[in-house]
Amino acid sequence: MATVDTTVTDIAQRARETGRLGIDTEFMGEGRYRPLLCLVQVAVEDDDAEGGVRVEVLDPLQDSFDPRPLADVVADPEVEIVLHAGRQDVALLRRVWGTDVCNIFDTQVAAGFAGRRAQLGYEALLSEMTGVRLRKSASFTRWDARPLSEEQVRYAREDVLHLLQLTDALQGELAERGRLGWAREECRALEGVSDERDADQIFARLPRVNSLDPAQRAVARELVEWREITARDGDRPVPSVLPDAALVEVAKRRPASLERLAQIRGLNDGTLRRRGQAIVAAVQRGRERDPIPTDGVRTPPPDPGDAPLIALAEALVRARASEAELAYELLAARADLQRIVTALREDAAEPDVRTLQGWRRELVGLELLELLAGRRSLRVGPERNIEVSP
Repeated sequence: MATVDTTVTDIAQRARETGRLGIDTEFMGEGRYRPLLCLVQVAVEDDDAEGGVRVEVLDPLQDSFDPRPLADVVADPEVEIVLHAGRQDVALLRRVWGTDVCNIFDTQVAAGFAGRRAQLGYEALLSEMTGVRLRKSASFTRWDARPLSEEQVRYAREDVLHLLQLTDALQGELAERGRLGWAREECRALEGVSDERDADQIFARLPRVNSLDPAQRAVARELVEWREITARDGDRPVPSVLPDAALVEVAKRRPASLERLAQIRGLNDGTLRRRGQAIVAAVQRGRERDPIPTDGVRTPPPDPGDAPLIALAEALVRARASEAELAYELLAARADLQRIVTALREDAAEPDVRTLQGWRRELVGLELLELLAGRRSLRVGPERNIEVSP
């Protein structure tokens, strides 16, 4: 068992005392089955530190590193965990540290509720909100190589040095606008993100998988499982083991020999040499599986007449987003609007889309349903703005 570093213990204790922890990670995903966690940068408020913030760059690749104190902190709902664009960070920490990440405040997500554009980068947001400018110089670097250079460590520190300052500025503005609760609600969705790969979901997303008959689909499902195990055990990217298109074609033809397998396009000589026998064996196992019927319930295809209705709906949503100084992307995507329009055309129940839920429903969702039901109308107002009338 690794000895817990006193630095990690001190940071964890300070985070509990102040109720907040800034965190960022550096990782390497190229050439791997799943990204490798290479660095963890943390920031806590500390009056004794320069600028009132203590920053530590922790190396999870060291054999002596034990994350248990910090793993407990990020799972503590009493401690606010601050990140920027933290989806990948949360997924990594959940898997590698075997912990939950709770009470998240993501500054990129929150910025959309403060009238900033969606997906705004950390450097740009920090400059807009605080006037602090970063000089990034090591973004494309081998974080898994050791020893780290001074430039790499400096880059890593900068990613969290001003994160709590940025959070203060954002939360202050959101509180004035009455949007802080909305931002926190949106950030809660990040608590469930994961980079675990589910074979059933991967199978369902294969290209042209629904064009296969049930017996062929059973072979495809077996090939997906074999490919995942092979990629995981060798720590290789999944497409390098067997690309999706080739997998579906193998499932379609179900070759019983290497000679038949070699006739399929998309399989190079290296794949045939290294994995040909294993692929043929997976095909045979797939033949012995129960057939998998094509999904019976499919989303109704778009109707050509939907396009004007979707454009009308988008005009209303964009108008409300502009008035509320919210990033449009926070309210709806075209796929959301298509599902709403399709449900109305099919006289079906309300679809389970975010635009019709929570604070979005209050802001624009109910009004959108009334517009599409013909009970409201849009017109261009005297200020060239969109006006909504009963």
